[in-house]
Amino acid sequence: MEKRRVVVTGLGLVTPLGIGVKPSWEALLEGRSGIGVIRTFDSSDLPVHIAGEVKDFDPLQYIEPKEVKKMDRFIHFAVAASTMAMEDSGLTVTAENAERVGVIIGSGMGGLPAIEHYHKTYLEKGYRRITPFFIPMLIINLASGQVSIKFGAKGPNSAVATACATGSHAIGDAFKVIQRGDADVMIAGGAESVITPMAIGGFAVMKALSTRNGEPERASRPFDSDRDGFVMGEGAGIVILESLENAKKRNAKVYAEIAGYGMTSDAYHITSPAPEGAGAASCMALTLKDGGASPEAVDYINAHGTSTKYGDELETAAIKIVFKEHAYKLAVSSTKSMTGHLLGAAGGVETVIAILSVQDNVIPPTINLDNPDPECDLDYVPHKPRYRNVECALSNSFGFGGTNACLLFKKFRDI
Repeated sequence: MEKRRVVVTGLGLVTPLGIGVKPSWEALLEGRSGIGVIRTFDSSDLPVHIAGEVKDFDPLQYIEPKEVKKMDRFIHFAVAASTMAMEDSGLTVTAENAERVGVIIGSGMGGLPAIEHYHKTYLEKGYRRITPFFIPMLIINLASGQVSIKFGAKGPNSAVATACATGSHAIGDAFKVIQRGDADVMIAGGAESVITPMAIGGFAVMKALSTRNGEPERASRPFDSDRDGFVMGEGAGIVILESLENAKKRNAKVYAEIAGYGMTSDAYHITSPAPEGAGAASCMALTLKDGGASPEAVDYINAHGTSTKYGDELETAAIKIVFKEHAYKLAVSSTKSMTGHLLGAAGGVETVIAILSVQDNVIPPTINLDNPDPECDLDYVPHKPRYRNVECALSNSFGFGGTNACLLFKKFRDI
């Protein structure tokens, strides 16, 4: 059976740069940082005081008041970004198509804020003071569940939890669901909100986070010699994927075609990437093969690029393994330099960015790249966006546990 073509017809973003696709995309192209001093809680007893928090978010704009208290913040973000994407797509779920519309939304850490809050409540006041909505607030699949309930999507429903690769795995899995004919439309992506004392403290004791507290906007600096760790962010990135046939039938606008998906494991270490970036390299190669694209066809890679020493070096090495001489001709950038690292939401947000790069023929920059690491010697589009034709873009996501995901997007041509 011939694989069905799958296209992107709707986008939704909640990021530290803005609520919505337009403000987030404009900020990226302006090279603005969304990193600042943590406002959610008092971080004075921690070594890290900075994060990429979502500002001025009001869940009541997207969720009924009585429903808001049943969800933790990551679910609020997932519902908000899904609402934006659905509105953008112009798709309506009806009794006739409901069983052909599905949802796959993931999160790396789920409802950690609820766990921290109600654990304190339990210790201080006893179990009777735990909200009956505690479990539905924290479990990861309730992002997909709440979105499916809101829109009446009765098709395939699942959730992904693969650390920093979550959003990309969710979108790739949704792509394959449509490609093999099990649904016509999928709402897919990732959501995360764990800027909490326990999460910041946990990553801090691992020495994973930047401690450049005096210069928050300059703290996330992928591929720079002076990088000292990632900056945690929060938000959501959601896309509407459709079979080409379904999109044409309803005359939908198409942003890009999703052409390839790869997933591999390093099978090496719980946090460190495999030597020479072997797992990342095999994942990119599989994605190109799945999408029927040569290495030379790729114009832009939205890198995982977290601003950690070994992560950035080994991703660079992996790109060289796969793309050989073309590695020095294509553009690579890490938008985490502006958003911070959104963990389980990163792949969803960066998928939207890669799609917009293909749509608008512009590559967002890597900011704070003032003193490039000699081991990181590719074209990382420093400081300012680059306007050039982007026929084909790759988005990379690599997570703890050695889990890797890559997605390939092409300009849509109705051939």
